[in-house]
Amino acid sequence: MILALDGEFGLTNSTSAEAIERGILTAIDDINRQGGVLGGRPLTLITREHRSISARGIKNIRELATIPELVAVFGGRYSPVVIEELPILQQTRTLFLAPWSSADGIIDNGMKPNYIFRLSLRDGLAMPFLLTRAADRGLTRIGLLLTNTAWGRSNLEAANRHLAGRDSPRIVATAWYNWRDRSLIEKYEELEAAGAQAILLVANDDEAAVLVREVAALPTGRRLPILSHWGVTGGDFVGQAGPALQNVDFTVIQTVSPFLIPPERLAPVLETAGRLFGIHRPEDIVSPVGFLHAYDLTRILALAIDRAGTTDRAAVRDALEQVGPYRGVIRDFERPFAPGRHEALGPQDLLMARFRADGVLVPVE
Repeated sequence: MILALDGEFGLTNSTSAEAIERGILTAIDDINRQGGVLGGRPLTLITREHRSISARGIKNIRELATIPELVAVFGGRYSPVVIEELPILQQTRTLFLAPWSSADGIIDNGMKPNYIFRLSLRDGLAMPFLLTRAADRGLTRIGLLLTNTAWGRSNLEAANRHLAGRDSPRIVATAWYNWRDRSLIEKYEELEAAGAQAILLVANDDEAAVLVREVAALPTGRRLPILSHWGVTGGDFVGQAGPALQNVDFTVIQTVSPFLIPPERLAPVLETAGRLFGIHRPEDIVSPVGFLHAYDLTRILALAIDRAGTTDRAAVRDALEQVGPYRGVIRDFERPFAPGRHEALGPQDLLMARFRADGVLVPVE
């Protein structure tokens, strides 16, 4: 019985696809040692790489959809790739599980029935949370620094929806950058000149590291606080940013921290992950949201397969809307999904985190 992961393997500095893969494999090992699904059938995982290129992702989905034993495909970090894959997923009625990508349109896709399920952040939750956290700190004039992709546009729409009818906080300016830009300081200075007290950043690790190094080189009084979306945690952001990171007020949104999970709940997962991957402590979990989301999403999928009594994708899709309660590693879910609600997480699951000097991501007090 086959599960698949279509992720950004092979992308320089990226750690997200590997984190998701490890979460799935850790869950599969636990499930198979407990008897598998459907009375003893083991789960297996196959992977495909798209390197953040939509055309490769589309090709992968077309190929994976033809595999008779395939139950579901897990996606990776990059929302623009998943957005481009949606028509093929709909056409082939391929069950797709999102443990990272956050663009609202991934779930709000118009499919009837909807074959996409997400246990992850969505931009419609992220931007209100980031704006509120900034305002809580007295930072009410916000500059948006956004990637010029479907992900960036999703976040702008979410911010505008949240701020409609509100006087504070307010967006003083929005600047756009392109993927792989080698400098973001001019965009930053545009927002600074517009009167921004803080920057809300939507970026992945490469561009965010460039910005942090450039901001750290400014005089102390010009280093604005940066509140970041979580794409930065999907790669070697700390290594690329270097010592500059400790000279910038940089926080990032998360949905879970292994440091906040009760030890007795995390211990069985670490026992399996330690045996498979040498992950023995919370500090060892690289890109923790990818690992932990993928683990719980795989366990929920296994419950849906058993509930459906078959590997038929349509039947498993229907069963996913009925599964529960589920005692997860992230938290307990009375019902992760339901008809008309394919998002497992909500506003109560959000927190801010900061990188320690040793590079470990820890919750902000």
